[in-house]
Amino acid sequence: MTTFDLLPAIDLRGGRVVRLVQGDFLRETAFSDDPVAVARTFVDVGARWLHVVDLDGARTGTAAHGEVIAAIAAAVGDRGAVEVAGGLRSAEAVAMALDAGAERAVIGTAALTVPGFAGDLVARHGFERISVALDIRGGEAVGHGWVPGARGTPAVEAIERLSRAGVHWFEVTAIDRDGTMQGPDLEMLGTLRQAAPSARIVASGGIRSVEDLRAVREIGCAGAIVGRALYDGTLKLEAALEALGA
Repeated sequence: MTTFDLLPAIDLRGGRVVRLVQGDFLRETAFSDDPVAVARTFVDVGARWLHVVDLDGARTGTAAHGEVIAAIAAAVGDRGAVEVAGGLRSAEAVAMALDAGAERAVIGTAALTVPGFAGDLVARHGFERISVALDIRGGEAVGHGWVPGARGTPAVEAIERLSRAGVHWFEVTAIDRDGTMQGPDLEMLGTLRQAAPSARIVASGGIRSVEDLRAVREIGCAGAIVGRALYDGTLKLEAALEALGA
């Protein structure tokens, strides 16, 4: 990921591709029973990265879609790279995800709650293969599958601390906008960019159009994750990739 990239999201729950609204498991829409076919479609159109989330793993803390993720990585081969998130709360779980074919592992809860965890993983696997998910609600980075009421860490404090520990990549999600197609939280993204100028931030939450993608690129983000807008057809992947390339 050397320039700005659009990462189609493939969120897995019970083996299906779904989308949630604001991380609420009771507000789920299922889109496909064949995640591998969905992945192939995105890469065939030209996506260079896929953002694959194990929602069951995020909820329970234990990865639940290892075989599906390995199948996705094998299916896209060298045409695209896969980053995996959800339930990666131990060094062993991260190693298994990378060994299964993921190019990058995205850690969340453990990076916020276990001192040294993220830095140790960067030292072991390299900074290009480890990213930290900063899922923001009310100015705080929260973990534990976005459970309402979960304690968080001030987002600016989190990104500054983790940057000092050697983390370069961050997946930043505005929880209140996730799945809503209300547009990205540019103010929040800009604040985090200023707090950690060397961090490579991939924006997520609410992105619905080429204009939104251009806006997050213009404030210095390295990429953007898009989910519902692609599945609903509001944003056409091929047209978006062409516009960003231009």
